[in-house]
Amino acid sequence: MSSQDPILQPFALRDNFVVRNRMVMAPMTNFSSHADGTVSEEEIAYYTARSGGVGMVITACAYVSTSGVGFDGEIGVQADRHLPGLRRLAETIEVRGAKAILQIFHGGRTCRPDLVENGDVVGPSDVRLERAPAQPIRPLREEEILSIVQDFGEATRRAIKAGFSGVEIHGANGYLLQQFFSAHTNRRTDDWGGDLQRRMRFPLAVLEEVQRTVALHADRPFIVGYRFSPEEADDDGITLEDTFALTSELAKRKPDYLHVSLSDFWSRPRRAADIETPRVLQLQRHIGHLTPLMAVGSIHTPDEARLALATGVPLLALGREIVVEPEWVEKVASNRTNDIRISLTKQDRETLVVPEPLWNSIVNTPGWFPVSDEVKCVEADKSTP
Repeated sequence: MSSQDPILQPFALRDNFVVRNRMVMAPMTNFSSHADGTVSEEEIAYYTARSGGVGMVITACAYVSTSGVGFDGEIGVQADRHLPGLRRLAETIEVRGAKAILQIFHGGRTCRPDLVENGDVVGPSDVRLERAPAQPIRPLREEEILSIVQDFGEATRRAIKAGFSGVEIHGANGYLLQQFFSAHTNRRTDDWGGDLQRRMRFPLAVLEEVQRTVALHADRPFIVGYRFSPEEADDDGITLEDTFALTSELAKRKPDYLHVSLSDFWSRPRRAADIETPRVLQLQRHIGHLTPLMAVGSIHTPDEARLALATGVPLLALGREIVVEPEWVEKVASNRTNDIRISLTKQDRETLVVPEPLWNSIVNTPGWFPVSDEVKCVEADKSTP
């Protein structure tokens, strides 16, 4: 493969921080940490198998607070006892040449009461939604909001100490930061809700705290990214215009990249002034000259990746493709694209080093569907409808 292949071109997120190519392993839940949030041997093996070709690996999300645990098998970065496993995880990724990025999050109202401290599920507001879990939601008090902001800072400190090259703040997929930004889930009447500017306050405060922590503790180049969902399906949910406003404010604070969560790279807006131009192209035009944009969504083949890179979006995240084909980038680099695996059989789990909890999710989740004794990869990332 030619060294001029856009997939394989290095990219500088900063003058002193260069990733070896344009492909990123997307943050994907693997359900495989121990019950106390410590990293398991299955996770180490899983990431080892997938860090040899991509430029960056963004881990599955790690909870920053005991009130923010979203699901079984989630990585923890809430306490110093998580550090030994996190160190191994960072080293596992970095030793193979990829930059290790720890995604940090709080689940908010999406959390399960049996997993969070005192069974107390919290969020911006107590409004009951049709698609929300059945349990009550307790609105966060202001002192708790400020404490969670500090938790994101402490999680960042631990990521630095563990040897990661950066963190990605998870502000997408309906978790706490998005809950505060959305008028659908944030019905507060204090300074943390109401109009668009006040609904931005929490995610911006988290970004600022994370950046402050990096400036205080990092003794090496350490990047900060922010993931966001561009729209919500609900009539009173986030619109693309809302997202333009949020990403403008985020860009003013100079994160190292913004990561748009999409199910389809080329998807069009649900409602916007321009509903014909794909969302990613509008976002690239809006903030791409200010902050590098990373995008994800149904990019299966090298040719599809090259077409996406031709838009000017500099970084592409692969999700399910990297599960199905851990050596996706290596096979592009060695001109073995015909050998890139595009489907799974039920016998492939051990060969592909997929943790059993993730494998069970693959087999039983729409989008990864059994056909006879096969499980086929049909879409890359279903994180945002």
